[in-house]
Amino acid sequence: MSCKRILALALTATALSGPALAQDLTEVSIVVFGPPSLGAFLPPVINAMDIGAAHGLDITFAERTPDAYAAQFNSGEFQVGGSAALLTVGLAEARGVEATYLFNLFDYWGAVVTTRDDVQSLSDLEGQDLAAATGTTNYQMFRWLAAQQGVDLSGVNAVNTAPPGLVGYAMADRAAAVQLWEPAFTSLSAQNPDIRALDLNITGAWADFAGSEHIPYLGVAAHTDWVAENPDAVQALYDTYAEAAAWVMENPEEAAVIIAGGEGDVATNYATLIQQNDRLGLNVAWASDMQDEIRSVYQVGVELEYLPGTPSDATIYTGNAQ
Repeated sequence: MSCKRILALALTATALSGPALAQDLTEVSIVVFGPPSLGAFLPPVINAMDIGAAHGLDITFAERTPDAYAAQFNSGEFQVGGSAALLTVGLAEARGVEATYLFNLFDYWGAVVTTRDDVQSLSDLEGQDLAAATGTTNYQMFRWLAAQQGVDLSGVNAVNTAPPGLVGYAMADRAAAVQLWEPAFTSLSAQNPDIRALDLNITGAWADFAGSEHIPYLGVAAHTDWVAENPDAVQALYDTYAEAAAWVMENPEEAAVIIAGGEGDVATNYATLIQQNDRLGLNVAWASDMQDEIRSVYQVGVELEYLPGTPSDATIYTGNAQ
């Protein structure tokens, strides 16, 4: 889609939201990871289509690195986080942060990729290097999946690197395998068609464990005092993200151009990722509608000793429940 067409769509959306723009908008600052990341997937669409204003919100997205995100959200510098990994919300409570998972945006998906002939399964990684962002919750969930296959990762040399460096590790063949997720996986696959993903049996393992096909993974969280003071804004935030997600799924090619920042191979790859959605896992749902699945994820965190104990029900927002 041409940039002119994208601009026309944005202008149309702005015109349609005219009545809302004439009202006093509620200002909301949301901290998110910078691209490429799942947390940075929907904000460009929300901005381009002015969806927040249509729901009475003046949203500012502030991009941060994962470490800065955690520090500034946990400190309360930002009251709302749009790259809220569920396990991180549970861990924050253990550290004295009163926050709650408002709604889910993406279900979990991760991969371990390789080009080496001697690595055909996770068990082949024993004694070899695995590049990974070991501090992320995506990696923690991978640890659990590996355990379900009987693989002890203590025999694997995990080489820690920041998420943006994972694609570079794979491209340079600096490790036997690399653990990553979307949208990095799609970007890497486009650059190196020889990349193979090892079987993690995500769907089967989770169905056996939790009895569900959904693994709540990343969404929007907020400090509980902010939630108490802004109940209408919580609903408006959900409506904003839900509308953006629906538009993305209905218009994958147009959305991909916006998310990628222009036309080209990246946009083409994003369009395919959106259309398939099996790896992207876009699934906007209230936390209150996923309580059983959320508690199952918490159980995984406790089993991995990533969480010191089961997080309280206060971390699961239920204020929308009728």
